[in-house]
Amino acid sequence: MSPDMGRLRAMPDEHLHTKAEALKILRDADRSVRALVERLPQRAFTKAGIGGGEWSPKELVAHMAFWESNALEAIEAWEHGDSAPVDITLRAQSLTVVNRDGLIRMSKGSSTQVKERAADVHDRLLGRIRPMPTRRWNTPPTPRGSRPLGLRIGSILGGPGGPFTHVNAHLGDLQAFVDLHG
Repeated sequence: MSPDMGRLRAMPDEHLHTKAEALKILRDADRSVRALVERLPQRAFTKAGIGGGEWSPKELVAHMAFWESNALEAIEAWEHGDSAPVDITLRAQSLTVVNRDGLIRMSKGSSTQVKERAADVHDRLLGRIRPMPTRRWNTPPTPRGSRPLGLRIGSILGGPGGPFTHVNAHLGDLQAFVDLHG
C-alpha cells in the first residue's frame, strides 16, 4: 500500500513522534527490508510477485526509496521557505501517476545500483533529520504551515500505521515473497 494524498495532508494517527522515535522507526524498517532482501537469491530480486503480483523486490525497494527521496526533497525545499515538491506534484497529478513515474525513475539500473541508491537516499534522509534541532522538528516547516515539520515528514513517509510507517506497510508482502523465493 502506498501513501495517498489524504494521508499526506492528515493521517488518522497524527501523533508527533519525537525525532528519536522517528529515526528509530526509519532505521528499524530499513534494517528489516535489507535483511529480507539479503535472503533472496539474485534472480528473485527482479521477479514479480509483490503488491498483487505486479512488483519485484527491486521495484519495491525503488518505490520505498522514492518516498524517502520525496521527504528529503521536502526538507530541502522547506529550508528555503518553499513548498514540498511532492505536494506540488500531487496537486497536479494523481497518486497513481506519481507512484508510477517515481518507480520508473528509481528502479532504473541494475539491482545493485537500485539497492545502493536506496541506501544512499535513506542515509542522506537520516543525516538531514538527525542534527535537526528539536525546536525545528516541532514547528511548521514554513511560516505559512500549521503542522509541525516532524509530522509533515512523517506524513510523506506514512502508511496505515501512521507517520513514518510506509515501509512497514510493505514488510508483510516482502516477507511472504522472501518465504516463497528465499
